[in-house]
Amino acid sequence: MFNTIGRAQGWSDTPLTAEGERGIRALGIGLKKSGLSFVKAYSSDSGRTIQTMGIVLEELGLTGQIPYTFDKRIREWCFGSFDGAYGGELFHGAIPRVLKTDDYKELSLPDLANGLVEVDTAGWAEPWDKLSGRILEGFEAIAKDIEASGGGNALVVSHSMTIGTLAYLIDEEIKKNSGVENGSVTVVEYANGKLSIESLGDVSYRQVGAEVLNSR
Repeated sequence: MFNTIGRAQGWSDTPLTAEGERGIRALGIGLKKSGLSFVKAYSSDSGRTIQTMGIVLEELGLTGQIPYTFDKRIREWCFGSFDGAYGGELFHGAIPRVLKTDDYKELSLPDLANGLVEVDTAGWAEPWDKLSGRILEGFEAIAKDIEASGGGNALVVSHSMTIGTLAYLIDEEIKKNSGVENGSVTVVEYANGKLSIESLGDVSYRQVGAEVLNSR
């Protein structure tokens, strides 16, 4: 809901809109048609990711069939005192003014994170070292858990900026503004103790599912 009205969501939380639910249902259908199998599920502890996971598991026929764990380490970035505020006030107002830039998208992720700390009057935003550390720790813990269980695919629901940060941490050549749309799929592989990005922000599964939904 906050995305629809241009508010920065972060650690604040709103449910999916009806259109959002339909998009995630399309994603679940697309994943089902792909024939992919999943051994465990993980999401952040935010309500919107839990709601998303519920829909996907339902479409996959896996509700209650595989272990599902919440992990706060894979939450979205926290926008501090700007959580729930209009995104324009933060990204086109406070951040450019304090960091002296005309376009926040030109900032590196570390500079953006540390800039958030500067403009946050509540003291909740995380500096880059803490933010990047908890995100990498969260995803590595998932990978190691799957490996210890014998391998397989993990179904993970996280957040756009968090996924973009993970991609950046794995490969700094990946542009932070490559785009991770709602309902897109990013494939991360784990082998020999290392994470690698196989694909980022793939919307094809959702598109396949949308065709099925539209034909019903």
